[in-house]
Amino acid sequence: MARQRKRKGDPVTGWLNLFKPVEMTSTQAVAILKRRFNAEKVGHGGTLDPLADGILPIAFGEATKTVQWAMDAEKEYVFTIRWGISTASQDAEADVIATSDVRPSREAIEALLKDYIGTIEQVPPKFSAIKVDGQRAYDLAREGEDFELKAREVDVHAAAVIGMPDADHTVIHVTSGKGFYVRAMARDLAFDLGCEGHISQLRRTRVGSFGAAQAVPLSRIEETEDKAELLALLQPVQAVLGDIPQLVITRDEAANIRQGRDIQLMPHLVEQWRGERVEDDRTALVICDGKAVAMGEVRAGRFEPGRVFVA
Repeated sequence: MARQRKRKGDPVTGWLNLFKPVEMTSTQAVAILKRRFNAEKVGHGGTLDPLADGILPIAFGEATKTVQWAMDAEKEYVFTIRWGISTASQDAEADVIATSDVRPSREAIEALLKDYIGTIEQVPPKFSAIKVDGQRAYDLAREGEDFELKAREVDVHAAAVIGMPDADHTVIHVTSGKGFYVRAMARDLAFDLGCEGHISQLRRTRVGSFGAAQAVPLSRIEETEDKAELLALLQPVQAVLGDIPQLVITRDEAANIRQGRDIQLMPHLVEQWRGERVEDDRTALVICDGKAVAMGEVRAGRFEPGRVFVA
């Protein structure tokens, strides 16, 4: 008889709205939380640079099946550009590659920012997690390899100057879609303004429904010894699925779905789904006792499970 593999950790499930400190990678934050929660499975919902602080959504257990929704969610950033100095990484991590005495005016920056709102073409920074021939771009960049990254379309919903403490620094607030790089915006703004510049401070203030006001500092996690208190900080799996119609089902229906069966939806649930769906999207999330049971599609009044969450 084959020996059953022993679990490495507890089956913790849920989302944590973490406020990551500076000088820590997203991977390091995940490792700390995996240890503190003694969790079997942990991941994050979108890399945050080591020199940045702010919102880093952390997925535990079954929530890792919904990481893509966090990565695709709308995000907000507040960042400071230090004019006069450009670096290889577009932040303070790498060596200085150029300097300039040119300092853009607030009026010039505000006028240019209007061109950055909408769907734009953006070339990601070479110091990024994008893979090039199987290797991370930042590894190739640190090794001095010569390579180019292709431009990609990103959505910028809003961009505004919110502060200019002196001629050397400008504070900008941006709301963006997935795949957007703040460091690339700083690089491109400096180029278009005919000067040099890099990110001297960066904070991510929102990822989807996860905002800074409700975020949990990592220091609090490290200081909390009681496991029940830690678990109370977690939000349900559906915390990142707010755009998907959510239908409440019975326990019997939930049991059938977890056994891989379709269920017939009550007429009022079908009507609810029709009122909340987006265009031709048939996706729905079924919930029982406040917990996500499955994501799937509604067809001919039936719910067909696609991604089932373990109870």
